[in-house]
Amino acid sequence: MATLLKAQGQRAGWRDYLELTKPKVVVLMLITSLVGMLLATRAGVPWQVLVFGNLGIGLCAGGAAVVNHVVDRRIDALMARTHKRPLAQGRVEPLPALLFALGLAVAGMALLLVFTNPLTAWLTLASLVGYAVIYTGFLKRATPQNIVIGGLAGAAPPLLGWVAVSGHVSAEPLLLVLIIFAWTPPHFWALAIHRKAEYAKADIPMLPVTHGERYTKLHILLYTLVLLAITLLPYVIHMSGPLYLACAALLGARFLRWAWVLYRGSRPHAAIGTFKYSIGYLFALFIALLVDHYLLLNL
Repeated sequence: MATLLKAQGQRAGWRDYLELTKPKVVVLMLITSLVGMLLATRAGVPWQVLVFGNLGIGLCAGGAAVVNHVVDRRIDALMARTHKRPLAQGRVEPLPALLFALGLAVAGMALLLVFTNPLTAWLTLASLVGYAVIYTGFLKRATPQNIVIGGLAGAAPPLLGWVAVSGHVSAEPLLLVLIIFAWTPPHFWALAIHRKAEYAKADIPMLPVTHGERYTKLHILLYTLVLLAITLLPYVIHMSGPLYLACAALLGARFLRWAWVLYRGSRPHAAIGTFKYSIGYLFALFIALLVDHYLLLNL
């Protein structure tokens, strides 16, 4: 209580508002958005689209993250991982945070409408609403499949980047969306196992809380197998070449090993190890797609 009162007496600084946007998450999203842009063309991305398109997507993603902080502020206060967040500690009030989110979203939409195309703007708005309203406001508290269903919103950035350049939806960006969609459950469920007691305390029906760790570990293993199969499809449809295929196979095999170790319970901190590896995995996979794409152009 004393800590909370002390926090409420402090003025919010720019770092508090930056933290509300979940900058590390947004950066990872922008990497996938950038890759989507660069994969969509062989002629180079116009600098206005490259800069202002990603900025618009990033601002909208940041706005959605702020809404997530507002809705989850009471839950965040109960969890060790999140209890120091600005809203959870009272350094930022909900109304200013929501106004900040609105400003970010409006600015992001304006940039997308001016510098990309309406389809990109509306798809970005749909992903914002999907994450901030449907997932955060409803699914997260309604079902242990919250991550699976709500993961579609978080999987949108490569599609947004692709559409920002091409102006249309095609099979290739939808495959990139499918990769992130399949990656999301093993990524988040590994963290949920590591933080199981905290999710239970906050009354969030994450899969380890409702169905137990063994059941969750099995599903992490199964989803990782599905993910490995899906990541080979860019090579199958001639979207990428042998360099990407080799990287996807090696990265996927390593992810599968982590999932197997977690399932067997042979390492005490396998859950957080799997979670951390999954972040680097996604980054490396998309970089491999990009390098392979431009290598093929020069052959």
